[in-house]
Amino acid sequence: MASLRDIKSRIVSTKKTSQITKAMEMVSASKWNRGVMNAKSFVPYMEKIQEVTASIALGSKDVNHPMLVSRPVKKTGYIVITSDRGLAGAYNSNVLRQVYQTIQQRHKSNDEYAIIAIGRVARDFFLKRGASVVLDIVGVADQPSFTDIKDIASKAVNMFADGTFDELYMYYSHYVSAIQQDVTEKKLLPLTDIAASSSKLTSYEFEPSAEEILEVLLPQYAESLIYGALLDSKASEHAARMTAMKNATDNAKELINNLSLVYNRARQAAITQEITEIVGGASALE
Repeated sequence: MASLRDIKSRIVSTKKTSQITKAMEMVSASKWNRGVMNAKSFVPYMEKIQEVTASIALGSKDVNHPMLVSRPVKKTGYIVITSDRGLAGAYNSNVLRQVYQTIQQRHKSNDEYAIIAIGRVARDFFLKRGASVVLDIVGVADQPSFTDIKDIASKAVNMFADGTFDELYMYYSHYVSAIQQDVTEKKLLPLTDIAASSSKLTSYEFEPSAEEILEVLLPQYAESLIYGALLDSKASEHAARMTAMKNATDNAKELINNLSLVYNRARQAAITQEITEIVGGASALE
């Protein structure tokens, strides 16, 4: 059985740990509130640019943009969004598990796909497994702006345009609630399902031609999809980390209570033993 000093030391160290996890929980709660607001505030823009893009692309019969046309698939690109660090429960592992399982089912060799990693965890995961990581970005802010990822988003779209990829998928954690985040797969390019994803189509009068407008609008739309997924993923990350730190704090408190009970029992037993020895010694002297 552990000594009183050892038990006391464990109680003290566990209390310090619980203070740290409680502080991390409060920090994550603050970031989570802002993250959810950022993700929700971006939704109206996404819906509008999607409506405009779909209306122009489908409303003009002669439009034939490469980003709207499927082609034979020789190589597939995967944009994987994770965090830069752990301590967020199953947030990262859920995304990486689904991506990796999908890749193993779809591809027979590493030459058939490449990874675009947003987040240190995703980059390190695929590099350790010998996958081709063609682009990566780490150190994304907790409340990211579009300029933080504009470079990698435009490069990803350009790699599809120049034929590096024949299709591009995106994997991220979709925020549902503080305790639920769902791993989501979205086909980013080609934009073959843009009509199905748009709730309504509007007739527009525009100048210059539809092809010239789509030449600018389609890359911006694809980049905005990546940014919207990043905002959604960040809200999920903060929620997952807040929940994980709350669970850690609760577990620490439970452990402290159990250790305190053991400590009190051991201390009481030691006191009883001392009293017994004193009484025994006194009886021997009589």
